[in-house]
Amino acid sequence: MNQTYARLEEEARSLPAAERSQLVDSLLESLHEGKSAEIEKAWAIEIERRVLSYERGETKLIPAEEVFAKARTIVSRP
Repeated sequence: MNQTYARLEEEARSLPAAERSQLVDSLLESLHEGKSAEIEKAWAIEIERRVLSYERGETKLIPAEEVFAKARTIVSRP
């Protein structure tokens, strides 16, 4: 471990918990920057596909209450 890393780690550990959490989030996000753009683009395409499917009447919508009720029965199964 080099001195710069050790110093940074020591300084990071001395931060308040909320700031350490923000730092962790920021560092993790930096590891996935290229992937995030790809994922966002893929989701934008998928959202557009779903909206168009809905507008053409090809998608059957299910009320949230029904979905959650079914989920509760699945979770509560032995």
